[in-house]
Amino acid sequence: MNEIKAPAGVDPLKPSVARMYDYYLGGKDNFAADREAAEKIIEILPNLPDIARENRDFLIRAVTYLSQRGVRQFLDVGAGLPTQRNVHQVAQELAPESRIVYVDNDPIVLVHARAILAENDRVRAIEADMREPEALVGHPEVREHLDFSRPVAVLLLGVLHFIPDDEEAGKIVAALRTPLAAGSYLVVSHGSIGELSEGQEEEGRKVFSQTSVPGTTSRSLGQVRAFFDGLDLVEPGVVPLHEWRPDADYAVVREGKAGALGGMGRVS
Repeated sequence: MNEIKAPAGVDPLKPSVARMYDYYLGGKDNFAADREAAEKIIEILPNLPDIARENRDFLIRAVTYLSQRGVRQFLDVGAGLPTQRNVHQVAQELAPESRIVYVDNDPIVLVHARAILAENDRVRAIEADMREPEALVGHPEVREHLDFSRPVAVLLLGVLHFIPDDEEAGKIVAALRTPLAAGSYLVVSHGSIGELSEGQEEEGRKVFSQTSVPGTTSRSLGQVRAFFDGLDLVEPGVVPLHEWRPDADYAVVREGKAGALGGMGRVS
């Protein structure tokens, strides 16, 4: 395949979680180092690309649900690369006035997002880290683009499992929820991996140690549900992604150790 050119400031030799995810989805915005790292993870979790696609389908259904209920502001934290059927595409198809802020700490995400900004003045992309959530929600561009006195949907899709410490993950979610007005929503999807051998876990840690993330973890149904404490859970609650309001013809991914849970909660 023809290799993409690395933008200024981007190290093509250092694997990126965002570009690895792009590879899982069948995208082309990745480098040899990303593909090598991704393939090592796929050796451990062969159905991971299926789960990545399932996560994207969950995004589409969740944003559609929110748009149909009048939500017009979206804060997508850990957005990754803007691939097919991203948040702004789904939301603006239903409501062109929708405003979206993509947040990521990977420079290549911002490089790609600039192409969107050139033709869509209702989309912003900022560089920020969810590990500093107060700075993220207080970022001048976030505050300029989104009106927190009105409903905002905060999306944390496939990112909290990169925060291994449970207390830190809880604090991140709490800080991102704090400024939300009544009628706002929190949407979370989270990896829930079956039992791995000690060797598989060690190999996974080695791969992710080459990236900018602090590590990965799997959380139980109860742990993921706790992120929604104090919110009104949207039916069917926190469930495997394929069980969250599936379309009639939705195809469930094949069995494997990789899995993911998802849910949505409303601020009352």
